Amino acid sequence: MKKSLKTMTRLYAYISPYKGTFFFAILMAITAIALNAVLPFVTGLPTTRIAQNIKNGESVDFNYIFKILVILFIIGALWSAANFLSQLFMTNVVQHSMRDLRHDLDQKINRLPVSYFDKNKFGDTLSRVTNDVDAVSNAMQQGFIAIINAVLGIVMAITAMLLIDTKLALIVMLIIPLSIIISKVVVNISQKYFKQQQDSLGNLNGFVQENLTGFSVLKLYGREEETLTDFKEVNQKLAHNGFRAAAISGLMMPLVNLTAYSAYIGVAVAGSYYIIQGTLLLGNLQAFIQYVWQVSQPMGQITQLSSVIQSATAATKRVFEILDEPEEIINEVDIPLPEVIEGNVTFENVSFSYDPNKPLIQNFNVEVKAGQTVAVVGPTGAGKTTLINLLMRFYDVTEGAIKIDGIDTKEMNRSDVRSLFGMVLQDAWLYNDTIGENIRFGKLDATDYEVVDAAKTANVDHFIRTMPDGYNMMINEEGDNVSLGQKQLLTIARAVISDPKILILDEATSSVDTRLEGLIQKAMDRVMEGRTSFVIAHRLSTIRDADLILVMDQGQIIEQGRHESLLEKKGFYEKLYNSQFQEEAE
Repeated sequence: MKKSLKTMTRLYAYISPYKGTFFFAILMAITAIALNAVLPFVTGLPTTRIAQNIKNGESVDFNYIFKILVILFIIGALWSAANFLSQLFMTNVVQHSMRDLRHDLDQKINRLPVSYFDKNKFGDTLSRVTNDVDAVSNAMQQGFIAIINAVLGIVMAITAMLLIDTKLALIVMLIIPLSIIISKVVVNISQKYFKQQQDSLGNLNGFVQENLTGFSVLKLYGREEETLTDFKEVNQKLAHNGFRAAAISGLMMPLVNLTAYSAYIGVAVAGSYYIIQGTLLLGNLQAFIQYVWQVSQPMGQITQLSSVIQSATAATKRVFEILDEPEEIINEVDIPLPEVIEGNVTFENVSFSYDPNKPLIQNFNVEVKAGQTVAVVGPTGAGKTTLINLLMRFYDVTEGAIKIDGIDTKEMNRSDVRSLFGMVLQDAWLYNDTIGENIRFGKLDATDYEVVDAAKTANVDHFIRTMPDGYNMMINEEGDNVSLGQKQLLTIARAVISDPKILILDEATSSVDTRLEGLIQKAMDRVMEGRTSFVIAHRLSTIRDADLILVMDQGQIIEQGRHESLLEKKGFYEKLYNSQFQEEAE
């Protein structure tokens, strides 16, 4: 309960910038509640007058009744206006506060380290940013004013009943503690199931996203049935947790209604007795029964909203879990980069592990001179990608140091380190914008001339000009209106325009046809000229002319040297060459 209260307090921080509008909405809600509380008493006045007229043998005072009806109409109109304004201004507050929450989430995600995305499913993170924020928004939109109306409505109705008859009011007031006890018990039991429901929804999103991404592979290997079986399991878990949450929270409404019906019966019996005794007016009994409704109906609303609020509470916790994640510190030091960076890279006794009990890279030493090309080869899981992550400071080394021009990268800002690198990946990433803007992504202030010049260097200018809109052609959201090879050429152009001192080429020439591979290789040669380059590749043509080959296995550099000298050693590299490259050489 304390954690939920703390979570809601944090959520209020997003409302506070709009507290003027928020409190005006509350004021309108209070006005509507006050008007609503007056209605039963005013409605009972004609009943009392008619009863007195009949008792005294007088004709019915229709003039008095008409005046009361006019007053009731005015009260009803004012109530409707106040209620509308309350909802309107609260909607404004909710939409703006949720906009700010989404903005903070987006900013937070940009500040998260790469390790967060390695440990967490993309689909679950997406679910937190979309589904969970929507759940919070819906709860605030539907429930916030409703709960305020319910609580204040109950207070005003009880106050009015106490003014009319204390004994009858005490009967009705029994509803409140009973309903609170029922709600507390049910909420405590069902809260964990609502958390499990939101977690299951995140897992389902992650599963669907993963399978849609690899849909062609699933079709290729005929794994539709296995995938469907796995989906059924994840989907069933979501349905099971959702059912348990709904079933338990659904107990509240019938139990609260039972207490309300008991209060109705008690008021009707006791009120009739007081009328016979002459201590209660008939109109006041009518008003009292309406006040019972004004107490029981809000209690019912609160119970109905409890499932929405519990779901929102669970969703809010999941949202704040992201906001509470430790951030990657981008600028740790105030020392600027030297004006001239040559691109010398040194690994000195570098050790690294994701798990302290499972060392991955141990006592790693190598010296790369500026302008050299380093080919990193080895079987899957050898630590090649990890090596690149350490270079870019996506992860920090556990021991030792990585130095650029003799400066420990830990003594440099992460942003400065990354500004020295250009990267061309096998899975080239393009975003939903024009071809020109995708190239300009490497240097946001680049001129159109620089964009075209980079495209020419990357051998992609001709391809771009054959497209209907040229450099203004839009890359669609899936990025599938250009081929894989064309994507790689565009990412090479992006790397060219950023003019990096050090290049990272990750299997950039695999899975493309021979003609495009030739264009890519020529573009690679141009962009690598004069730059320190680290190449991860499975093609002999990419590594044969490297100045240095690092042979990795299980996180260790087990061999290093040039192609010919490594073959002469007849060690691990020769075995790797015979298994992966010999056919290509022939």
